[in-house]
This record gives sequence, C-alpha cells and structure tokens, in this order.
Amino acid sequence: MAPREHQREIRELPVPPATVLSLPPSSPAANDTVQTVLDTLLCGAFAGAVAKTVIAPLDRTKIIFQVSSKRFSAKEAFRLIYCSYTKDGLLSLWRGNSATMVRVMPYAAIQFCSHEEYKKLLGSYYGFQGKALPPFPRFLAGSLAGTTAAMLTYPLDMVRARMAVTAREMYSNIMHVFVRISQEEGVKTLYRGFVPTILGVIPYAGITFFIYETLKKLHADKTQRSQPYPHERLAFGACAGLIGQSSSYPLDVVRRRMQTAGVTGSSYGTILSTMSEIVTKEGVIHGLYKGLSMNWFKGPIAVGISFTTFDLTHHLLHKLHQMDFFTH
Repeated sequence: MAPREHQREIRELPVPPATVLSLPPSSPAANDTVQTVLDTLLCGAFAGAVAKTVIAPLDRTKIIFQVSSKRFSAKEAFRLIYCSYTKDGLLSLWRGNSATMVRVMPYAAIQFCSHEEYKKLLGSYYGFQGKALPPFPRFLAGSLAGTTAAMLTYPLDMVRARMAVTAREMYSNIMHVFVRISQEEGVKTLYRGFVPTILGVIPYAGITFFIYETLKKLHADKTQRSQPYPHERLAFGACAGLIGQSSSYPLDVVRRRMQTAGVTGSSYGTILSTMSEIVTKEGVIHGLYKGLSMNWFKGPIAVGISFTTFDLTHHLLHKLHQMDFFTH
C-alpha cells in the first residue's frame, strides 16, 4: 500500500467521542450524617456557652477558693463576689470568661456530638440501634464522650484556670497566657493536672449522661410523651449535675491546684502528693471538698441549662430541616 493511501486510511478511522468523567452522586444518607454531626456540634457549642456564661461569677469564685488555703463558706464566697464588684466593676465577675468560652464551646460541641456517635456505635454493638441503651452502655457512652472532649481541649482549661485566679496585669489575653506559660514554665505545663482531669471526667460525664438519659427514659415510659417539657429537662439535668459533680469533686480540686501551681507559689507534683498535702494542711472536708456547697448550687443550674439548651436547639434544627427551611 502506498504511503499516501495509508495516511488517508488513518485519517478516516472513526474517532470515539470524548469521555467525560463524572463523580458519583453523593449519597443522601452520607449528606444526612454530615448534617446531623454539624447540627450536633453547633447545638453543643451553643448549649455550653449559655450554661457557662450564666454561672461564670460563681465558677470564678469557686476556683479562687479551690486554689487557696482559705476556708470556704457561703458568706465568704458572696463577700468575695461583692468585693470584686465594688473594686473592679461588674464585668470583673466574668474575668476569664473569654477563655472559658474558647474552651467550653469546643468542649461541649465535641462532648455532645461524640456522645450521640458513641450511643449509635454502642447501640449497634449491643443490638439496641435506635432504642434506649441499657444502663452500662449508657454510662459508657457518657464517659467516652467526656474523655474525648477533655483530651482534645485540655490546654484551654489550663489557660482558663490561670486567668480566673490572676490579675489582669499578669495575663492580658488568652494568647498571652499560652506564650508566658510556654516561655517561663515550658509547654509541658499546659498539661499539668491532665491525669486527675481524665480520672475525674470518667465518672462525672458517665454519671451525668447516665442519669439524664435514664430520667428521660423513665419519664417517657410513665407519661407516654417522647419529649419532656423544658422545665422537666431542667430538673433532670439538675439532678444529673448534682450527683455527677459530687462524685468527682476531690479530683477537680486536685487538678485546679496543679494547674495554678505556677502562679500560687506551690509545688504540686503528682496526684497523690497533691492530695496528701491538701489533706495534711486543710483536712479532708475543708480541703478536698472545698467549695462543694457552691457546686451544689451552680452545678445543677449549669448542667440543667446545658442539657435543656442542647435538646431544644437540636430538636428545633431537626424540625427546620424537615420543613426544608435551609434550602430556601
């Protein structure tokens, strides 16, 4: 075959149409899962912010007593609040609340979101998918959620404790705390008190979520209503917070002492040595349980508001999605 004819045949060969690569359509189930996770994170962050802002003055007062050797009493606590107000103004009662928000919003978001995911995983594992979990998995889901949140946000808790017990001149803002601690005490200091925090959060988060979920289940069984009224949610959360915080309170005192050792002049090393020193100098009741009575007042309020706000906002977002509100 002549070369010219061979070239003509090559040009006349049929050319297949260009193939357009297309991505597979996204699964509706996957989109729903992502949306649910985002909704849960948003509702958790909002719930934590509301609850902590409401009780911020009491929380700051409790921390100041926890890290000092002064004996706690309700009279002294309210005197401290009044002195702070008269000396530095009303906003001084919320000193360190910005650090609290930076810490509590991701903490609450992660805790509530991971709790929902752990409930699904444990429900699937134990054969209770879509139903109320049995008691132990119910406790385990709460403990895992609290541990996950605490591990991921711990340095922020350390910073918040430092800001709560120091004057504004020492730490001007959150970043200043991070920088000064890292430069003067070392980065490891940001994790001082981490072990007692985790040991405390396991029973605290486990018991709190367990009691709240259990009370909601008992309420639904008795009243045949799937959703409690807001005031009932507040009561359930208050009971959960009261029992949960009391169960782990000594470890809360220990972690605060270890977190603030760099600015209080103390040298707390391990959990046992810190506990031993507190008991030796201040006693068991007045040392390890210092400020517990204030916690009985503020704790139920905070947990009740947090759980109620989360449930209501989550339920509201679910309804809005059903109405296709966010597609318009």
